[in-house]
Amino acid sequence: MECEYATNPIVILIYKFYLLYEKNFPNKRFKLTLEFLNEFVSTNEKILDLGVANPFSEILINKGYNVTNTKGQDLDTNTSVVKTNEFDVVTAFQIFEHMLAPFNVLSDIKATKLVASVPLKLWFASAYKDNNHKDYCHFHEFEDWQFDWLLEKTGWKIKKSIRFTNPVKKIGFRPILRQFTPRHYLIYAERE
Repeated sequence: MECEYATNPIVILIYKFYLLYEKNFPNKRFKLTLEFLNEFVSTNEKILDLGVANPFSEILINKGYNVTNTKGQDLDTNTSVVKTNEFDVVTAFQIFEHMLAPFNVLSDIKATKLVASVPLKLWFASAYKDNNHKDYCHFHEFEDWQFDWLLEKTGWKIKKSIRFTNPVKKIGFRPILRQFTPRHYLIYAERE
């Protein structure tokens, strides 16, 4: 992998994940997220996407959006990347569940628009845990009211939100439940 950040273990893991699943990404989630984003963000606006470059940020770039990704820094302890007026919008797709303190980065964002998604807590499944890679673990899996409260406490006003399912192509009781149980929560918010 030729990349100036190739020594960062988070970047290496995401790159390996990308290579493994690039043909199998959940198209429903990407399609819904792109449609949702199109409602509120124009291609003229500058977007800071929290997280390293990924297949969805590449989709946004291919659709004409001006996207800059963060470089894999620990946003729990270093929020300097969001403390700039350089960006109009911050996007955070499936990022906050990996953080110990999303309150800090949400408070420090200077952009006036936020589009973010988080996994919803499922009553029939535990939070995702990977014993080999702590950066993949979910420290939070939210109920929608919890994420709403977090946004409110950090100065954001939600203008629209949706919940949607993420069916998996497996056989079993939990895959059946995933057919109709919302797994993702997507919001558009503005700074009050």
